[in-house]
Amino acid sequence: MQQSSHKKPFVTISLTVLNVLVFLIMELLGSTEDPEFMMQMGAAWPPCILEGQYWRLVTATFMHFGVEHIMNNMLVLACAGPILEKALGHVKYLLLYLLAGVGGSVLSFLQMIYSGEYAVSAGASGAIFGVIGALLWVVIRHKGRYETLTGKGLLFMIAISLYYGISSGEVDNWGHVGGLLMGFFLGIILYRKPRKTVDFGEESPYTYE
Repeated sequence: MQQSSHKKPFVTISLTVLNVLVFLIMELLGSTEDPEFMMQMGAAWPPCILEGQYWRLVTATFMHFGVEHIMNNMLVLACAGPILEKALGHVKYLLLYLLAGVGGSVLSFLQMIYSGEYAVSAGASGAIFGVIGALLWVVIRHKGRYETLTGKGLLFMIAISLYYGISSGEVDNWGHVGGLLMGFFLGIILYRKPRKTVDFGEESPYTYE
């Protein structure tokens, strides 16, 4: 039987294509591994945001530093995105992805302001961590397992990802944490566990003696 269109993860596919297209266009215009070029093209940079360029908190989530950066992010999105999109539906999933991305950018920005150590920041990691955070809530609602996911598996993946970020000096860890927390919070708000229904056409809900 052909999968119905509303079950196909076309939002995840569209987001992946958009991220790749933005990356390719930027590579044609300059070098995505050049922080100054990335800042000029719309990456998050605290002094610019303080001047009122708040749109950078959004545009930065569609920009990536080099091939390895975008490949890693899109691989995780391709694996985790369709599962959450199926659980939430297309509109809620897109809303969560975007808000989690902004949430990651905001927490990263606030941390840089607090510490006084500025860096050009970009990447879909905050949004993707938001997807993982929401999936963690979905798994919790399903008592530790949802489709191919388990709570232990997700927690392990989160721990490994955060550890890698902490051990690497070039990873925006606060952006990851901000996206993760925002995704988990939005998952609580947006996800509703389906109720079990009885198909009266297949079997009788009654028993007879």
